[in-house]
Amino acid sequence: MESYPNASGSDHGERARLGAGMRPEILASWERSQSLGIDRERAALPVERDLDPDTRLVRAATPVLTRLYERFSGVPVTLTLADSHARIVDRWGDPVGLDLMDAASLVPGANVDERFMGTSSVSMVLSTRAPFVVVGHEHFLHALKELTCMAAPVRDPVGGTVRGAVNLSVPRELADPGMALVLQDATERIGERLLELSTARELELTHSFRRAMQRGGHAELDLESGELSRRGGPPPRLASQERLALLERAVGLISSNGETFAEVPLAGNRVAVLRRRELHHGDAEGAAVEVSFEDSGGTGTARPAAASGPGGGVPFPDRPAETAQPHAGGTDAWLLLVGEPGVGRFAAEARGRLALLNEAGVRLGTTLDLWRTAEQLAEITVPRFADLVVVDLAESVLAGEEPPPGPLRPGVPLRRVAAWAGEGSRGLPADGVNAPAGYPAGTPQARCLETGQPVTDSVMTAALAGHPAGRAHPVGFLGEGAHSYLGAPLTARGSVLGLAGFYRRGRTRPYEQDDLTLAGELAARAAISMDNARHYRREHHASLTLQRSLLPHALPRLSTVGLASRYLPADARSGVGGDWFDAIPLSGMRVALVVGDVPGNGLQAAATMGRLRTAVRTLAGLDLLPEEVLAHLDDLVSRTPEEDADDQDPATGTTCLYAIYDPVSCRCTAATAGHPPPALLTPDGEARLIGLPTGPPLGLGGLQPYESATVGLPAGSLLTMYTDGLLKEGRGYEDTEARTDQLLASLRLAGPDLEDTCDRVTDALPPSGPSDDVALLLARVHALPEDRMACWEFPSDPAAVARARALTRAQLAAWGMPELDFNTGLVVSELVTNAVRYGGPGPVGLRLLRDDSLICEVSDGSNTSPRIRRAATTEEGGRGLFLVAQFTKSWGARYMPQGKTVWAEQIPQPEQPASETDEEALLALFDDPG
Repeated sequence: MESYPNASGSDHGERARLGAGMRPEILASWERSQSLGIDRERAALPVERDLDPDTRLVRAATPVLTRLYERFSGVPVTLTLADSHARIVDRWGDPVGLDLMDAASLVPGANVDERFMGTSSVSMVLSTRAPFVVVGHEHFLHALKELTCMAAPVRDPVGGTVRGAVNLSVPRELADPGMALVLQDATERIGERLLELSTARELELTHSFRRAMQRGGHAELDLESGELSRRGGPPPRLASQERLALLERAVGLISSNGETFAEVPLAGNRVAVLRRRELHHGDAEGAAVEVSFEDSGGTGTARPAAASGPGGGVPFPDRPAETAQPHAGGTDAWLLLVGEPGVGRFAAEARGRLALLNEAGVRLGTTLDLWRTAEQLAEITVPRFADLVVVDLAESVLAGEEPPPGPLRPGVPLRRVAAWAGEGSRGLPADGVNAPAGYPAGTPQARCLETGQPVTDSVMTAALAGHPAGRAHPVGFLGEGAHSYLGAPLTARGSVLGLAGFYRRGRTRPYEQDDLTLAGELAARAAISMDNARHYRREHHASLTLQRSLLPHALPRLSTVGLASRYLPADARSGVGGDWFDAIPLSGMRVALVVGDVPGNGLQAAATMGRLRTAVRTLAGLDLLPEEVLAHLDDLVSRTPEEDADDQDPATGTTCLYAIYDPVSCRCTAATAGHPPPALLTPDGEARLIGLPTGPPLGLGGLQPYESATVGLPAGSLLTMYTDGLLKEGRGYEDTEARTDQLLASLRLAGPDLEDTCDRVTDALPPSGPSDDVALLLARVHALPEDRMACWEFPSDPAAVARARALTRAQLAAWGMPELDFNTGLVVSELVTNAVRYGGPGPVGLRLLRDDSLICEVSDGSNTSPRIRRAATTEEGGRGLFLVAQFTKSWGARYMPQGKTVWAEQIPQPEQPASETDEEALLALFDDPG
């Protein structure tokens, strides 16, 4: 929307212009702002001068936003931090930008709520509780209309409360969608830092610990930036998951009564050693956890001698905690967390659950593979939520069947699709993946399936062994004894698909009520993705089956044309398309070659392809010219029933290439409807594209008529027809010319075997597979030898009939086909007689073609259509074509620009002697009934 309401004019006119193209949220905000009477030229913003400059929000946001502003160095952006009451508490920008903000009264303490400023990004965020972008003309104040403002909420990770908002303003011509994503990442980091900042008592402990560390020369955590640092060297690099694992383990150390050391394995063979130190400051008592790093091979910080203690193998020092000495002065140690026992545990656990759900939302459903989705659920939850995850699905679900509504009945067959206990369990034979699974009645797993609700209990390793008989359960990886178990049903759209089992080693960390809720949410998300994968797999299989059933099952075997083909479906994202090919034998030993491409994919495209292929075969049977076939197809696609006048035929936009090869003349006539031209490889090794008049795709043929072109094909030439998927490299912009050159280069290397040539051409596709369906049809053309055809021309005179019959008899004797003498003589007599009587004054042509069959063709200059009719008993004529149909395999007529050709085909059977003609039976065919 380029225009926006002016400062003056009637409100009614402004609202009329405003409603066109304005987002509903912005429109409602404008109307509220107008009703408040806000001055659009210069709004009067209230300013609060005594804001606390050291709030938790400011301390959490300052280092993050400082780095964010530095990231946009060179771009005239301004950053504004507002609290939950829409008051500006801090801002960042170049001097010019800050001066402009001062001129607009956007100073620290100013309230930018909609009540005072009208529509703005911050006010929209605080009202919608979600990220929001206000573009130029959408601002209520005229002074902001040259800016694009992006704002995102700052949420407290515990409870999700919006604590404030961050706004990024940039000239609208410089705005980029990526800026909004970077801004949201920054606000999420601010939310994490809000949780990391401690209470006032914990701050006192932190300051006390920092003073002690300064005296000892240790490195420390920079409370302003939240990053580990040390004097004189770079900080270690930690992945987000590693940082989370360290913080969670530090919370456990602070809250424990006896633990003083812990180890956390990290990537790259590193180990983080956590050390708990008692702290006292006034009436506050707590602990600090510092961390140091070493290689697992033994280099780096020396660890205290450790012994296994309670808590799952966490190392403990040999000596009491009070005698433990700090590490040597040269050791690098970083402060990780300070707090009181029990304080912050629930917040950290809540943050962990939120992080787990967030990761599940990002990773689950990224693939339409049902097995991979189950594996992703297991990988996400180990080790943060469980030590072992087992996913079982109903066999009917894996087969693509529709699951029954409600819980699964007892005894339903299950199959294990995932079992994961971390990297240490990879490849273990006990995982039982892709093996039948079952659980006896009364077990927690059976209760979960029967009730359709999450359950928690303890399970014994021995109780799960041998179900089904002879198969070990993956719980054996956790060792013998009792383990904590949580079962969550995989429920999607009211049906239970299976269950996910979460196991924790031993019973020291039993699952609690909050864990049930979390597991239920994780399982529900995974189940929806699995059900989507099941639906997709079923539809994809049905589409592929339908399309392959509509494609030729086998190409015809012809003596004059060698054929080979390939069909390559697109990748899983594209689905099945509507590409097709066909080879249709025609009269006179000719063959029609067809390649087409229906737009779209899936069942609709496959069904449309089948409809068009059937229409093409029907039209080909009429022996129409290529341009006429395309014209009829275009008319078929363009016609829409009146009741569906507003709908467009799904075949609209289909491209098609139709070609006819005549082995007698060695010429090919082709026409195209928006399709790529065919490629030709001549016997001398020259590869080129055949230039054809370009016609519009089907359904758009009213723009111009279709035209055909005829080219000579030397015997032994290779004609290549294909769909545009062969020329596509990806989903963006393709270099079609380069791909065409690659196709021609592949053809130049073609050998005599057409199947090898098909493989050579398709091997040039990208390794990841085609981005669109590919149909490929190769035709090696041959000429009909001169000794297998005979042609004559006669004047339009009844005397020509006897002459034609005599020449035919002589030619059959020369070919060694005397068994066809009688039938062929009858056919020639009838067809030549009709041509003389009804074909006009022009000459009559007779041609005999010998292949596996004998074809007799008679041509004349008339376009009159021959047809069979039933002659009356007293009529002398009218039975000729009936006799032709009785004594031949097939017959028909094709039309030329001038005249027509009537043909008849016979199959020689030399192994059987010619039977005596039963004249009485023949005459009985013409008797009237009754």
